[in-house]
Amino acid sequence: MPKVYLLDYVAGNVRSLVNAIEKCGYVVEWIRSPEDVPKAEKLILPGVGHFGHCLSQLSAAGFLPAIRAHIDAGKPFMGICVGLQALFSSSAEDADCPGICLIPGSLDRFDDSVKAVPHIGWNNASCPTNPTLYGLSPDSKYYYVHSYKYPYVKGELESHGWAVATGTYGTETFVGAVAKGNVLATQFHPEKSGVAGLRVIRSFLDGSGAKALAEHLPQKSNIAAELVPKDGLTRRVIACLDVRTNDQGDLVVTKGDQYDVREKGSDRNVRNLGKPVEMAKKYYEQGADEVTFLNITSFRDCPVADLPMLEILRRTSETVFVPLTIGGGIRDTVDVDGTKVSALEIATMYFKSGADKVSIGSDAVIAAEEYYNAGKTLFGNTAIEQISKAYGNQAVVVSIDPKRVYVPKQEATRHATLKTKFPGPKGEEYCWYACTIKGGRETRDLDVVELTQAVEAMGAGEILLNCIDKDGTNSGFDLELINQVKGAVRIPVIASSGAGNPGHFDEVFRETTTDAALGAGMFHRGEYTVQQVKDYLAGKNLVVRKFEGEF
Repeated sequence: MPKVYLLDYVAGNVRSLVNAIEKCGYVVEWIRSPEDVPKAEKLILPGVGHFGHCLSQLSAAGFLPAIRAHIDAGKPFMGICVGLQALFSSSAEDADCPGICLIPGSLDRFDDSVKAVPHIGWNNASCPTNPTLYGLSPDSKYYYVHSYKYPYVKGELESHGWAVATGTYGTETFVGAVAKGNVLATQFHPEKSGVAGLRVIRSFLDGSGAKALAEHLPQKSNIAAELVPKDGLTRRVIACLDVRTNDQGDLVVTKGDQYDVREKGSDRNVRNLGKPVEMAKKYYEQGADEVTFLNITSFRDCPVADLPMLEILRRTSETVFVPLTIGGGIRDTVDVDGTKVSALEIATMYFKSGADKVSIGSDAVIAAEEYYNAGKTLFGNTAIEQISKAYGNQAVVVSIDPKRVYVPKQEATRHATLKTKFPGPKGEEYCWYACTIKGGRETRDLDVVELTQAVEAMGAGEILLNCIDKDGTNSGFDLELINQVKGAVRIPVIASSGAGNPGHFDEVFRETTTDAALGAGMFHRGEYTVQQVKDYLAGKNLVVRKFEGEF
């Protein structure tokens, strides 16, 4: 089988990229020193996270001259995400750190005053002047996750010979991909963009993309003639799988009511709804935009290196080419042999096994309490801070389990209240949301606004917003809760808990500004498929990603 070379500089999750390359019929060989770069015919620079971290790692290891020599020699080169950003001169993310300077210009941050940042989700990569650009299609969507971007200026890069594909987030149009000669770079993650992304990777590997590019250079008079700023971000539909061991010791997907996952009746067995890997593949094939695994028991007493979820991720990432999130057990811990293991080390194992994001729950609540007790001081040692510093804030999700506390008037509590349309048992017109830990079993004196603002300050990139009152009810999302949290933070929010039918997804997207919505039980029980939800949303004129079939 033909080879492709990946540059190894501790770039976060590369397991999915390896799987995507193998899916295209190639084998991967790693480049671990600058001296090995000349042997690479095709070289890929993957990237996850911080511009300065990426470039400083490459520079310290002596890779930058070797990469530039590879490109200057006319050999095929591909950069992904930060691998694209590294080609520019600089970035506002780390103004003191120079880029490779293949493309003049500096990246800046998305405006978060009117939209959530990071930009996370499925968006366009439109190239109207070159419809053959590495298999990109105007009818396809591609998965982006980034806070910094190169703003698109009509004709600027094209005047230097670059073919450009763009995406638009809010009113900001940015560079989604660039190509010139032997170079292709994408801001989106093709390895996480389903069949559409696999086509891009294959066109780079087999040379067809470069050949078509050479035969179809854009005419300068037509540069960007068709570009009209229009937000291309889709409505994300996420499938969530709660995973635990049952009483027989098997790993199963389960679902409960207010977090009680046992069957009703005398036997009280753990509710078994299926096998995690097979169900994840099924949801991918139905068009799920992301798949989330929540390890709801943390698999206690397992050696860290043998955590069952690592194997689930490895197997799932071989056939599921959309983002994977893993939650549960990501904390500083002590292994069964007495060795201390940091949250960062555990997260790294998950990333190497195929995860794109990690989700932190109870530990985030404890960290937030310490943050406020110290006068809103960051110490840099929390799991959120460790992981976001190493892999970027887009890699850290905080999963929140709040529940309603009713009060007769706003002055009855110090917490952030709202006037509810659903009065309490004694007719109370106000409520606040108390945060919980340990799977909802313990309530803390911390409200959801305090928690979300604290974890945003620590470096979390996304909020998974559950609701104990709604969990398992199939009565729809808690719209009041979602709107309160969306008004408190500037990072993306995933609405969770309560979905029972496709109409609930339509309702949450119309009545709130949530960035994504998550379903679980309704999918697991076979009441509705992910595809049925997306078809329903499309019928309501909401933009969703279409599943493009098998590769």
